[in-house]
Amino acid sequence: MVESSLDQGMVNGRGDRQVFPIAPLIRITLLLLYIALMGPLPFLARATQAPVSPTVLTLGIIMGGIGLYAALAQRVEVDPQGIQVVYPRWIRWLFRSGWQLSWADVTALKPRSTGQGGLVYYFVGANQQAYLLPMRVAGFARLVELVNTYTGIDTQDVKPLAQPWMYGILLLFTLLLLLLDAWTITTALSMSPVS
Repeated sequence: MVESSLDQGMVNGRGDRQVFPIAPLIRITLLLLYIALMGPLPFLARATQAPVSPTVLTLGIIMGGIGLYAALAQRVEVDPQGIQVVYPRWIRWLFRSGWQLSWADVTALKPRSTGQGGLVYYFVGANQQAYLLPMRVAGFARLVELVNTYTGIDTQDVKPLAQPWMYGILLLFTLLLLLLDAWTITTALSMSPVS
């Protein structure tokens, strides 16, 4: 039977290791939102003769886009020995290296409220250090099931922080913003620079 990558994580050929990347809906929504917010800026800078060069602005936006793409490439790897959060090799030098925790060292899974009223969960290690349970991964329900299997901690009440419909609405508004951006860029290109 073929396992669904959304329901079962992805087995990458290294035994029982399962990999959970950030959910595609979240990744594409945040990347498009970045483009929608930043894309028109170089064109507007040119049209208004802003003190910041459109070229410098474009380079900064590209660098920020690469950083966002790298952050969204984070993944969670789970196997019978433990759990780890890792980034791709090409960006590990820039971001912190992630973390790893042996299942034997997990003493609890503690909820913490966020400033917006949601709940996030932290693993508590044997050294009393807290490790954030990634909640925006594809196959979150499967990840939580594995946490329960390997630790024996009751995870029945653990739910994702944001539901998919929330990102769906954000994606819809982002697409509308991209339409507005197209009009803004077209207008900026047709204007002669302000003197």
